[in-house]
Amino acid sequence: MKNLSTKKTKLTALVVFVSLILGTGAVNAAVVTPPNYTMYDTANINNANKWNIMNAHDPEVYKDNGYYYVFSTDYEVAHDKPKAGIQVRRSKDLINWEWVGRAFNGVPASAQTYLDSVVKDARKKVDRLWAPEIVKMGTKFYFYYCASEFGTKNSYIGVATSASITGPWEDQGEVFKTKDGDGLGVNAIDPNIIFDASKQPWLVYGSFFGGIYVNKIDSNTGKFVTYGQGTKIACRNDSVSAAVEGPNMVYNADTKMYYLFTSYDSLNGTYNVRVGRSSSITGPFVDYNGNKLTDTSLSPKEVGTKVLGSYSFNNSDGWIAPGHNSILQDGSNWYMLHHARGGKDTNWAYLQARKLLWTNDGWPVVSPERYAGEIEANNILSSAIVGTWESLVLDRGTTDKVTSSSIKLLSDGSIGTSGSKDHWVFDATTHTLKLYWYAQGKTAGDYWIDTVKVIESWDWENNKKTYVYTGLNQSGTAVWGKKTQ
Repeated sequence: MKNLSTKKTKLTALVVFVSLILGTGAVNAAVVTPPNYTMYDTANINNANKWNIMNAHDPEVYKDNGYYYVFSTDYEVAHDKPKAGIQVRRSKDLINWEWVGRAFNGVPASAQTYLDSVVKDARKKVDRLWAPEIVKMGTKFYFYYCASEFGTKNSYIGVATSASITGPWEDQGEVFKTKDGDGLGVNAIDPNIIFDASKQPWLVYGSFFGGIYVNKIDSNTGKFVTYGQGTKIACRNDSVSAAVEGPNMVYNADTKMYYLFTSYDSLNGTYNVRVGRSSSITGPFVDYNGNKLTDTSLSPKEVGTKVLGSYSFNNSDGWIAPGHNSILQDGSNWYMLHHARGGKDTNWAYLQARKLLWTNDGWPVVSPERYAGEIEANNILSSAIVGTWESLVLDRGTTDKVTSSSIKLLSDGSIGTSGSKDHWVFDATTHTLKLYWYAQGKTAGDYWIDTVKVIESWDWENNKKTYVYTGLNQSGTAVWGKKTQ
């Protein structure tokens, strides 16, 4: 036994020594080779069991009994009349997904009766459900659903309950309803439940029209404590058709702040996800630059910290209109799940999961690559930063697809060429990389500074393990990078 122990000690020392000598650092074993799901899979348009991440829209995630469940709007490419049941998928790792089924067989009777009474044109009959939300309160799961006449405030949020996350669901009826001309600011759609710092549930909801609202929920009924639209926490002006929807709010106990994520602009091609934060669940919510999310006097493209938008790296068609996200905290790990449309054919919508990281000053940023098991590790060496990277700047002033450019981070700390005034510094303890871009007279201190987190990840465009970074510059613009060489 003594000899075996000695051999193990020597072997361990050798592994540590080799790791230090290699310098560039082997990519963390947590990153796995993800499944190569077929894009634009026409062969399985009608075979839901093969949809995996295909046809998912407005995803909501909830973890139960070792599975991550995603509930989503019943979107189906090439079908004008998709089913009304809300799609259900599950995964053990947020990477490999399997089809479970549908939560309902159609629009619940309570919602159907109301919408039939306010939608007078029979050709516009509401026959599908949108944007689900699911939470557990006590021993029951609460399933929030909504139905609406597209482009109107003729909308209804209802709730159903079950002892199981997979149902069957018993409809409990109305949570809130709206209609055109009712004098209310809110549209009763896109429900999201958040538990505040004292574990009190609240409903965040709304879409276009008057904006996003929040109101307190009774955990015994799943309905409002005081019936009414609640407090407005985000809106946009009419120059962009008041285009804000898909709210998702989370509380970060480390920062003691509430974070409101919303999707700006149009789901058909210009969606982008923005965030603001507040010390109070009822706001005011402000972006990185201190702009209130309710300030309609500013340029609508300037409000909200943009953390996700249409993009493409080299060797890919990229992704269009990522949005309607759901934020998941799983222990110390955070994730953003959302849908995105294929860059080659935007009729196809896909489920995506990304690692969500927190900057040193408490702002959420998302990985430039889809999740493949990556973790935040403090063992990335400075020598691993040296190389060629593809860089993306998520300009908040555009909804167009942004494309990447190539930058070289040199071993002497320069960017581009040796001795350049552009330079980089890496803090391995916090895996924080700072990129300094010289711009004399154009910014305070003559440098634009990108402050980003580096993690090991999967390069989906080139099918290999790599490093990526994500963060913000001092103007609150999101910056991404991916190491290619």
